[in-house]
Amino acid sequence: MADDIILEADGLTKEFMGFTAVNNVNLRVRRHSIHALIGPNGAGKTTCFNLLTHFLVPTAGRIRFNGRDITGSAPASIARMGLVRSFQISAVFPHLSLRENVRVALQRRLGTSFQFWRSEGTLDSLNSRALELIDAVGLSEFAELPAVELPYGRKRALEIATTLALDPEMMLLDEPMAGLGQEDIKRISALIREVARNRTVLMVEHNMSVVADLSETITVLARGEVLAEGPYETVSKDPQVIEAYVGTGHG
Repeated sequence: MADDIILEADGLTKEFMGFTAVNNVNLRVRRHSIHALIGPNGAGKTTCFNLLTHFLVPTAGRIRFNGRDITGSAPASIARMGLVRSFQISAVFPHLSLRENVRVALQRRLGTSFQFWRSEGTLDSLNSRALELIDAVGLSEFAELPAVELPYGRKRALEIATTLALDPEMMLLDEPMAGLGQEDIKRISALIREVARNRTVLMVEHNMSVVADLSETITVLARGEVLAEGPYETVSKDPQVIEAYVGTGHG
């Protein structure tokens, strides 16, 4: 079964000046699955994400991606290996069109981000791929619109398109539903499910109905430690999980 594990962390620990934010976390993410990382505020979820992508260096522990030890690798190097966190390539050019934003992400993958003098032939081929990706996330009608004019929920879809432009094998999504209305949540949920058909997704998410709907495996963190793991039906009934979320004396 080891071949089925795409990302694993052993004894992942992060201390900040005596405070342990993540403590001895072991994580196994199965290939082509949607795996959710949940927990109450301050549980260490974002720190965990930052450790996995090496925006933070672990105090202790090892991380392996596709069986390769990536502990100590630079974030850009990890992204090139196929492990990409969504915010790394979000649409940061508000006055470029959606097509141009996705094209910039495609250029990054080719290592030509800042070579805006590339031949027209190269840019034309990138344009067609950019439009394919925009269509894949349901944004074709907005392709030539400046990103700044896009409604909030559609910007999330654009972020996923720019992430897909890097052709990741595994995507880390940090609260993809934050700030979205019900219609957008349905749209982005469907998009994540579609994306995960031939990729692996690890997401931090607060919306429990989304987690229940999308995730095959859920890891619950509390106070920087793994509290429980398993399918939603099991985890949601775990007394320790209920206690962590609700606390004593609260309804």
